[in-house]
Amino acid sequence: MTTLVLDAGALIALDRNDRSVWAMLRNAADDSAEVSVPAGVIAQAWRDGSRQALLSRALAHCDEVPLDGPLARATGLLCGQAGTADIVDASVAVVAAARARGNAVAVVTSDPDDLRRLLHTLGASVRLVTV
Repeated sequence: MTTLVLDAGALIALDRNDRSVWAMLRNAADDSAEVSVPAGVIAQAWRDGSRQALLSRALAHCDEVPLDGPLARATGLLCGQAGTADIVDASVAVVAAARARGNAVAVVTSDPDDLRRLLHTLGASVRLVTV
């Protein structure tokens, strides 16, 4: 069972009814796998809830990870270590790395290069699935 962590590209794909991403979400649900979405990712993709029924339905099946104090500090630290300012991508990497301890994790992303660098900085073994 593989835990999924979704970035904004994955949420946008779900909102646009991308069948392959919906299939990943359904397979995760069928396997009772965890699907995590950091709060900043939701902020990047959410624009008008009255027009984003598909995204709303998808998020109902996800664990929305709040950007609390410890996650914020870990995210900022990673930005400093990796030399980046993108806190949303960094929060995806931190959440994925935390979930990867002893578990198979895949990040569903439209930005594999930046996430690969961040995950490498963390020393995390996480599979990247490009959408």
